[in-house]
Formats: sequence, C-alpha cells, structure tokens
Amino acid sequence: MKQAQPISLATTAWIALGLAAFAAASGLAFASWLEKDAGIFMSLVEAGMSWCF
Repeated sequence: MKQAQPISLATTAWIALGLAAFAAASGLAFASWLEKDAGIFMSLVEAGMSWCF
C-alpha cells in the first residue's frame, strides 16, 4: 500500500492564498450584484435575456 506524500508548508500556504483570493472575488461579485441588482436585471430585460433567470 502506498504512503501519502506529505504536503509542504509552502504548498499549503499557496492553496490557502488561492482559496482566500477566490472567496474575496466571489464576495465582491455578490456584493456588487446585491447593490445593482435592479439595474442589471432591467438591462437584461431590454436585451431580451431575462428569460435566463
């Protein structure tokens, strides 16, 4: 049976940094959606794409 290779501290730090950056970008996108939701939806209505939602 194979032994699992240990993950180095540097690799763990890069993974944590990537997850934190993804969480921050997702949070900013969600916050801007909440702030401008009506305008975004109305622009989709005008373009005929509101059926997607």
